[in-house]
Amino acid sequence: MSPSDTEIENRTYDEIEIGDTARLERRLTMDDIKLFAVMSGDVNPAHVDEDFAKSSRFQEIIAHGMWGGALISTLLGTELPGPGTIYLGQTLRFKAPVVLGDVLTVTVEATEKNDEKHRIRFHCLCKNQEGKTVIEGDADVLAPTKKVRRPRAVMPRVRMAERRHLHELLEAASRPEPLPTAVVHPVDTQSMLGALQAARRGLIVPVFVGPEERIRNVAEEAGADLSEYEIVATRHSHAAAERAVALAREGAVGALMKGSLHTDELLHAALHKEKGLRTERRLSHVMAFDVPTYPRPLFITDAAINIYPSLADKADIIRNAIELARAVRIETPRVAILSAVETVNPRIASTVEAAALCKMAQRGQIQGGILDGPLAFDNAISESASHAKGIESEVAGRADILVAPDLEAANMLVKQLTYLADASGAGVVVGARVPIMLTSRADDAITRMASCALALLLADYQTRIDGD
Repeated sequence: MSPSDTEIENRTYDEIEIGDTARLERRLTMDDIKLFAVMSGDVNPAHVDEDFAKSSRFQEIIAHGMWGGALISTLLGTELPGPGTIYLGQTLRFKAPVVLGDVLTVTVEATEKNDEKHRIRFHCLCKNQEGKTVIEGDADVLAPTKKVRRPRAVMPRVRMAERRHLHELLEAASRPEPLPTAVVHPVDTQSMLGALQAARRGLIVPVFVGPEERIRNVAEEAGADLSEYEIVATRHSHAAAERAVALAREGAVGALMKGSLHTDELLHAALHKEKGLRTERRLSHVMAFDVPTYPRPLFITDAAINIYPSLADKADIIRNAIELARAVRIETPRVAILSAVETVNPRIASTVEAAALCKMAQRGQIQGGILDGPLAFDNAISESASHAKGIESEVAGRADILVAPDLEAANMLVKQLTYLADASGAGVVVGARVPIMLTSRADDAITRMASCALALLLADYQTRIDGD
């Protein structure tokens, strides 16, 4: 590595002569656009997608120096004169737009010196890859008089965390008709507005089930109009859960959405042996995660319902997760059955159960996906980690579904991804007669809508499968 790679050194006023130049070359990428949007406060999603980046409005923004002008400042501050330079002013003329993908060559040339004040005027020129001038002008700086040499700072890598997979989920859900959904006991602002946002997005047709007066009071406080939606009046949350389940059994709604009641209340009604929504399959919860560092959606199960699932329970948990993954257009999902290690160890029950589940899949007892396990977490999601361990597998390093050994492990995994990996997830209960959305008061708008999208796509998929 050369000294210029590891150190940064200025050129003092006395060292600079008229005609001295410096240059840099930089391509405008989507990361540059998004980082600028965050730093400027303009984080409207419409302003940071590729269509907008190619639009005349964005070209106008960039052409007015918000990116090209910054490159000129960078060149003066790091190369010529370099560290210790004080920027006094600039007069730039913007002659052409700079658009996504353009490569700018930025040049500064010393044209005037003021020995008394140690000021230097630089002519600044930015040209694109076609040699066309896009920015031209002059900059005045106070040049350093003392030599400065220091290690070149290693700049942190800025990662723009996106919810690309959740947005793709919402886009996929725009095709089926909205799903009639019982919103159970929506007597708080978050659950009320979450349902209405999903309705406006065309994902659900809400049927509000609960104490009518409280529902209307919440709507009034939130400034929401419920005139076009049905309200099914009940006295309290227990009755709301029972009535919502009855509506699903009657076919009046195709999904349930948890409002301001405890999850146990809703699931107790859904799991009632005679009046509930049981099927031959065990109910389980599946989270669809958008992890910024992972190239595909990641489904995690079960972090909410089955505490210590048996082998038979895990088979159903996997079947449910495969069904949901296929509903969101993953044709043959790869299922990683997690444990602490990637080898079968009789002293670790989850490794033995993982091997048994894989054998069940080979015999056709679990269909629709590709299973492998036991796999440690790193081997499940990292191809380099799996290669280092010599694991040859269609699943290792590329898992679509992670099956945790128990609820404790799944819950910790979900929260670690959320709080340490900047991940976002939406969940739904699978295995009942209809999808059940267990939204939380902490969920933001896109998470609530993504849960609705999962339910809509699952219900549509189940209808199509039953029709076949």
